[in-house]
Amino acid sequence: MFWHEGRKQDSTIKRINSLVTNGQLTPPAALASLCQTTDPTTATESNSSDTLQQALSQLNNLVGLDDVKQLVLEIKALVEIQQRRARAGLINEPLVLHMIFRGNPGSGKTTVARILGSIFKGLGILSKGHLIEVERADLVGEYIGHTAIKTREQVKRALGGILFVDEAYSLARGGNKDFGKESIDCLVKLMEDHRDDLVLILAGYREEMDFFLKSNPGLRSRFPIQIDFPDYTLEQLLDIAQVFLSERDYCLSTAAREELSRQLRLTQYLQHSGNARLVRNLIERAIRRQAVRLADKQHLSRNELMTIEPVDLKGGSAA
Repeated sequence: MFWHEGRKQDSTIKRINSLVTNGQLTPPAALASLCQTTDPTTATESNSSDTLQQALSQLNNLVGLDDVKQLVLEIKALVEIQQRRARAGLINEPLVLHMIFRGNPGSGKTTVARILGSIFKGLGILSKGHLIEVERADLVGEYIGHTAIKTREQVKRALGGILFVDEAYSLARGGNKDFGKESIDCLVKLMEDHRDDLVLILAGYREEMDFFLKSNPGLRSRFPIQIDFPDYTLEQLLDIAQVFLSERDYCLSTAAREELSRQLRLTQYLQHSGNARLVRNLIERAIRRQAVRLADKQHLSRNELMTIEPVDLKGGSAA
């Protein structure tokens, strides 16, 4: 009996060592697995499942973005079926998950990219699932050869996760002599070299991104997934405000909701008004002003501490 248990323990230790060596299990997790005498493979699969379910729940809880959610679910289904086909010995296409995100600021592009990282980690596509957000200044250097170094550094940081390039069209604004073109060429090479553990997302305004892709036809075929992020409607923006507030144990009075609605209606006539980002700024400013309004009062009810009034929203700009 003791000999059998010893053989079983040796087998478990070897399995744990293999998982640590392959990067599938961290040393602390390995130690915990030994102490609990559990199968680390089962523990890893359970963690991946939890990560996936939490990410899908976060996606589902986002206000609006129905088309985006549907496309993400299609990607998830495709990944799972391709994995099952591979296990069945069937031909399966290599997964190319590099993406183009088109939409105005505050329309949810970065939020969705971050959730996608967690989803891909849960599906076993990415080893880490983190998001590295960069812009032109992070990628483009000031002299010959500097750009390639900077771009490689950012890609190295993103390995195992998603590299999110905001306002990606700015890389092509300077023409052929601009160092931005060097960064594009470097990104294209690196996304191929690390296609098994890196997803590249290029994001920006819809019109500028369309022009960017037309100016470099070779890019479009490398980004088979293109997602449009529409501006939020007034009702959706009010719902987003409610989410922001409830997460912080605040609420709007009826009159304050009407005031916020009035302000948001005015901004909808402006191009690139800010969407969810504008709502967050308005709410954060209102919370600060509510604090000033209440600071000198000695006795405050729970309702007073929670409620945002119209006066907290009025005056000044939230930009």
